[in-house]
Amino acid sequence: MENYSKARTVEQPCVCPFPDLAPDTPEIHVKDGSKIRNLLRYALSRMEAKARAADEKVRPQPEEGGVEAAPEASGRPLCRQVIFTASGKGVSKAITCAEIVKRRVKGLHQLTQLLYGTVEEVWEPLEPTAGLDSLTVSRNLPVIWILLSKDPLDSNQPGYQAPGRYDALWAQAANREEGGGLSGQRPGHRRKRGGGGGGGGRGKGSGRQSGRSREAAKGQS
Repeated sequence: MENYSKARTVEQPCVCPFPDLAPDTPEIHVKDGSKIRNLLRYALSRMEAKARAADEKVRPQPEEGGVEAAPEASGRPLCRQVIFTASGKGVSKAITCAEIVKRRVKGLHQLTQLLYGTVEEVWEPLEPTAGLDSLTVSRNLPVIWILLSKDPLDSNQPGYQAPGRYDALWAQAANREEGGGLSGQRPGHRRKRGGGGGGGGRGKGSGRQSGRSREAAKGQS
C-alpha cells in the first residue's frame, strides 16, 4: 500500500435493533471526539425537567464530533427512553455516558445490543499515470446500542439489566474501600511500634531507681 493514499472513509449506517420505539426517542450517536458533558447534558434534558432547566441557562456552543442530529430539547416533551450508539473507539465513551445517566436517573431499565457495522475505505494511487486502479477496502467495526428506559423491558432478552444493579455494585465497592487494610484490622487503626514506647519506659524507670538509690545513700551517711 506504499503506492496508495487513503482518499475517504465511508461508514455504512447501522439499523437500530430496538423495534417499536416511540417516534420521539432520541438517538445519540457518540463519536471518539465527542464531549461527554455535552452528550450527558442533552440526554438528561430529554429525560429530566430539572436538567432541562439547567440546560436552558447554560447552553454549549455547537462543536464538531458532538451529538449528531440532536435538535434543541427546549419545548419538547420529556422522553421515557433514550438510545446511545457508537462504533469503534467511541464504544467505551457510549458505555460511560449510559452508566452516568443511570446514576442520575433512578430506576432505568437497560438493554444492550452488540452488532458489527461496515466501513469502506477508498484508496487512490499516488501516481495516476502509473496504471494502478483505485482500491476499496471493507472492514467490520463493533457497534454498540444501549437503550435506557423508564418503562419495563423484556427481561428475557439478552443484554437486559434491571434497575438497581449499578447502585448495588457501587455500594459493594464503597464497603470494600471503607473496610480496607489488613484482615481483622479496624478502619483507621494504626499499629503501635514495638521499640519506641518500651525503650522509653525502661529508661524512665531506671532514672527513678537511680534517684531512690542516691536518697538512701544520703540517709546512711
